[in-house]
Amino acid sequence: MRLKPMRRFALASLLLGGLPLCGAQTAAMQQAGQAFRAGSEAYERGDLSTARTEFSLAVRLAPGIEEGHSALGVVLCSLGDYPDAIAELNTALKLKPEDRTAEENLAQAYSQTGSDAVAITLFEKMDRRAPLRSDLLVVWARDLAAIPRATDAIVIMERAVEADPQNAALVDQLGSLDAQADRWPDAEAAFNKAIELDAQLASAHMHLAVVLSHDRQMNGAAAEFSRAAELDPHNAAVQFEWGNALVAANDDDEAIEHFQRAIEIDPKMLDADYQLALALQRAGKGEEAIPLLQTVVDARPKEAEPLTNLGLAMVQTGRAKEAVPLYLRAAALTPKNATIYEDLGAAYLQENNVDDAIRQFQTGLKFAPQDPHLHYDLGLAYKLKDDLPHAIAELEAALRLDPASPDAPYTLGILYMQEGRFDDAVRNLRAALELRPENGDGWAILGSVFRQQGKYDDAAAALRKAIALLPQQPGAHITLASVLQEEGKQDEAAAERKTAADLTRVAVNRQRATFATNAGNALLSKGQITDAIARYQEAIGSDPSYAEAHRQLAAALTEQGRITEAAAERQKADALTARNP
Repeated sequence: MRLKPMRRFALASLLLGGLPLCGAQTAAMQQAGQAFRAGSEAYERGDLSTARTEFSLAVRLAPGIEEGHSALGVVLCSLGDYPDAIAELNTALKLKPEDRTAEENLAQAYSQTGSDAVAITLFEKMDRRAPLRSDLLVVWARDLAAIPRATDAIVIMERAVEADPQNAALVDQLGSLDAQADRWPDAEAAFNKAIELDAQLASAHMHLAVVLSHDRQMNGAAAEFSRAAELDPHNAAVQFEWGNALVAANDDDEAIEHFQRAIEIDPKMLDADYQLALALQRAGKGEEAIPLLQTVVDARPKEAEPLTNLGLAMVQTGRAKEAVPLYLRAAALTPKNATIYEDLGAAYLQENNVDDAIRQFQTGLKFAPQDPHLHYDLGLAYKLKDDLPHAIAELEAALRLDPASPDAPYTLGILYMQEGRFDDAVRNLRAALELRPENGDGWAILGSVFRQQGKYDDAAAALRKAIALLPQQPGAHITLASVLQEEGKQDEAAAERKTAADLTRVAVNRQRATFATNAGNALLSKGQITDAIARYQEAIGSDPSYAEAHRQLAAALTEQGRITEAAAERQKADALTARNP
């Protein structure tokens, strides 16, 4: 906060000028005057602690003199002790209501404590008597923006710019208010003007970058962010806003790097911790997100959103039991938030607690009865209890509320198939596949339904689509073999059965290789290198094309110092990965 410098008062002469005083009173006034002068000198040289002590003494010796309270209020503001400053400045104004300096400082002190409405009232009162200086107009505008009264804030900030048109920082702040009010063209013009006035103003480059990213001009935004970072490399806000812009552009990988830089610059920047955690979460790195989210939750225990996201990260990493109490805390903070009940229900489902999951989904629907996701989740929960009538009812509601989603018709198709309602199954499966034609399992199920209806040509067509999408899965080949058998196409059926058998053998071998590799990893972590090597070799014997087994064998051989053999295995792993990335 910018405070108006204190005036140098001749306090002793003021006190002694017009009142008949006894000797004791005269001595107290003299001491007060000396303290005031000492306080003024300390303030001028930046010794705020001494200034506070001296002005406090002056006030104690002469409590009825306004100048002492006003001066002490200024020092307390400079020290950040705003509540005590406000008390002193209010006392000063009671003693001398026309003291403009005390009034200006009081308004700024209220602004610093978040008492925006009180500060605004004081600014308006002063401005009616005499126009405010530009620095006070800036504070007034910020308070108006905080209420929010965006239009009024812009008007006041425009006055500040008119009073000091060459001040790039003021023009930059006007642009920020325009951006907050979604007046993006005005904001861009203001930031460009600020840069024209001062090309070295990092904040203007950063703010212009934000506007450009809002308009999806990412190349221009990147150039401005880069310039801002070059001008002010220790400004965490630049990296933070850069990360936010990349998130808006769906580039979480790049955003993560900038959030990490922001935290390196300012380890206490909690918003950067939070946004980094969310970006990691979206990138599938839930384990990395959890400690960051826990930090945010610890610092902001009364905010439901971080609790919910921490709970989600727990569920995503298979720790649903730990997620449940987090969701319950979030629900207690925002009891009408339907999303929390949906997430809590999902956590219960992961714990195989279907009854509690159903109760949570039902609670969520009380607050959001038109939410298709809640109806869908409730339908799935009923399906898990084999309560098909209720499951179908909820899934039909989900489909009715969100006909563009492929999930509800797909699941309905499966349920109708289980109930023998084949026409309804076909209708829903076709609808789901129109929305998601790359769903190989869906085509396989549709082919199976057609087979049960005796529609062999339709079944064969659907199954061949499934095979094209899932060439390594034996199931569709087995069903297609049955269809061809029914059509009397014995040779084609035999070929499909052979393909299915070959794929099954490959799948079984891969399962064996995976199991042996996992066993080897466990042994390697315990330092049992020879046994680990044996398990990796067993895995490669089951499936020579399993790259991970070769890679882990290379690691184990390296531990034994068998560098040449390790290099050969690593080369095999890289070649296999290149062929099957």
